[in-house]
Amino acid sequence: MAFGGLTMNVTMEKFGYPATLVAEFDHWVVLARAAQPTLGSLVLAAKSEVTAFGELPAAAHAELKQATSAIEAALGKAVGYARLNYLMLMMVDPNVHFHVIPRYEGSREWQGREFVDCGWPKVPDLGHAVALEGEDLAALVSWLKGFF
Repeated sequence: MAFGGLTMNVTMEKFGYPATLVAEFDHWVVLARAAQPTLGSLVLAAKSEVTAFGELPAAAHAELKQATSAIEAALGKAVGYARLNYLMLMMVDPNVHFHVIPRYEGSREWQGREFVDCGWPKVPDLGHAVALEGEDLAALVSWLKGFF
């Protein structure tokens, strides 16, 4: 499906593209997750239709350096994470993507809401998340864009 000259795959659409778009690269988009297990949780999604990481073009692999560096700098400023987890789960959503989960001890507060890292210091608890929608999700997207 084409959107503004960009081919949108079903995984991008599932995670709210274009409304959740925080940053864009030639081969990747960075989207805010509506379900925030920790503050600043993102999806790094390939623009490609491929469903296997190894099938991405070499240029997409090379561009991961730029995308991950931008994510790490932005989330470092926004959230002050202790670790950053990149999870490539791809069990339900078929196109290549990572869930990017900032990890920290305790909690972070944003707009009067508390975001606790319930899994710290072990694996992230994706089932425990602050669900944002509508104006709240739009505010998160706008806030995160300011760090990119």
